[in-house]
Amino acid sequence: MSSPNAAPTFNALLFGLSGCLVDFGARTLPVALAHTTGPLDDAALLASATEHAECLPGVRELLAQVQRQQLPAAWLDELPPAVSARLAAALPAWIEAGQRGAGRPWPAPDSIWQALAGLQVENLHGCVLIASEPRLLQAGLNAGLWCIGLATCGSLCGLALGDWQALPSTEREKLRVEATLQLYRLGAHSVIDHPSEVPACLEDLAMRRHKGEKP
Repeated sequence: MSSPNAAPTFNALLFGLSGCLVDFGARTLPVALAHTTGPLDDAALLASATEHAECLPGVRELLAQVQRQQLPAAWLDELPPAVSARLAAALPAWIEAGQRGAGRPWPAPDSIWQALAGLQVENLHGCVLIASEPRLLQAGLNAGLWCIGLATCGSLCGLALGDWQALPSTEREKLRVEATLQLYRLGAHSVIDHPSEVPACLEDLAMRRHKGEKP
């Protein structure tokens, strides 16, 4: 039995796909654009998605913990469904795309609410969005969710993992600080560098909820 003073648990987790769970640096769209001379088509996006369909460091361990805790979870993306599915092929089969329906694009909150409805979540309180894409985070804020921003693995830094690791430490720190500040200015409740830091961040948010803070 949990203590009456225990920090509240969360109702659901939503994740961005590119630059959060897979595709370090959210490179799928930029690489497809770079390799296309005419209008961008799904074939170029699918080829790029195949190249970038790799889990970020720490993601498999994070999702295993989410599954053990039986937390409802889903991922969100704005790429065409076939392209998103190609990227998501690297993920465990149990975590699926958030329910899609007719609605306004990010930063409108429609896709957030649809995803939570698909998970049969009845209460927004205690729902968390984890993402690196600023427009998705803004959608989460507009929907009333707790939002955790990822600074170094998304489009704000925009580098593949190998390129990121090859940067001089001073340049990495400069980009990290700039991305972190941008996400805090956006309104993110917490900003971390990468997915392996999510469990500790959730513990911190749980304590903030316990003290009465609301998103």
